[in-house]
Amino acid sequence: MHPAHTLAPADRLAQTLTRTNTIACVGLDPVLEQLPDVLRTLAPVAAIEAFSRGVVQAIASARVGVVKVQSACYERYGSAGFAAMERTIAASREAGLLVVLDAKRGDIGISASHYAAAASAMGAHWITVSGYLGPSTIEPYLQVGLGVFVLVRTSNPDSDSVQAHTLASGASVAEMMASHVRTLGERFMASEGNGPDRLSSVGAVVGATKPQDGPRLRALMPSTTFLVPGYGAQGGTLADIRGMMRPGSRTAATAGVLVTASRSVIYPKTTPDAAGTWEARVEQAARALVGELAAA
Repeated sequence: MHPAHTLAPADRLAQTLTRTNTIACVGLDPVLEQLPDVLRTLAPVAAIEAFSRGVVQAIASARVGVVKVQSACYERYGSAGFAAMERTIAASREAGLLVVLDAKRGDIGISASHYAAAASAMGAHWITVSGYLGPSTIEPYLQVGLGVFVLVRTSNPDSDSVQAHTLASGASVAEMMASHVRTLGERFMASEGNGPDRLSSVGAVVGATKPQDGPRLRALMPSTTFLVPGYGAQGGTLADIRGMMRPGSRTAATAGVLVTASRSVIYPKTTPDAAGTWEARVEQAARALVGELAAA
């Protein structure tokens, strides 16, 4: 059980990004079939936990400050998987990482309150949430001190069938959700920083694979941090990231974007001349990500 959060999530995120000076976030999505051979001799949950701990240490050494833990990869193994995820989150915190729990919760009322209590007790700092049932889907997480990344414009290709749909108002579904995020977020602003530099503890998931929507969504959510999947392997580019950044920002903490990469970092391509342990190759891939994003 972790103590109640005493620092606003937006402040904690800003402090982390200031310390590391990078907008990089590594997604921890352990899939048994993709783990290094040396780990696949272990029982499934033991292998996944060993891999998770190795990745955590590697990315922390690479000066990445944020890890996004994909809960589904652990939940599929039942109670043992949940326990491994909890220990992984604890190890992440011990390594100095800020933890985003990628759980995409989406219920309301008492159910949402239970989910929020569980995520907070597990040690997450932020969580991903689907807000399509309304503000009461999101508020319970904020009330226990978590930051929330609300699904607004996701990176999967078939999201267009819902999120790009035009409403009677002329706005898209994604733009409608962005307006809700902005309104709710104005109640949960960072306590530190000055005026235009302050960000909200209500963030938004906005995929780098939808670059045509980035500038418009930024205009609708000027004080929102975008959690940006889809960079690199899925096709998102530095130019796409720049289109989502807050105009005039000069630091990682005020840019308003957190770019997440998973497979390209935790499963780096193995070349014939690759040397060192698998952990060393993950660290090298994480450093490469940090270097690429510095250009943004």
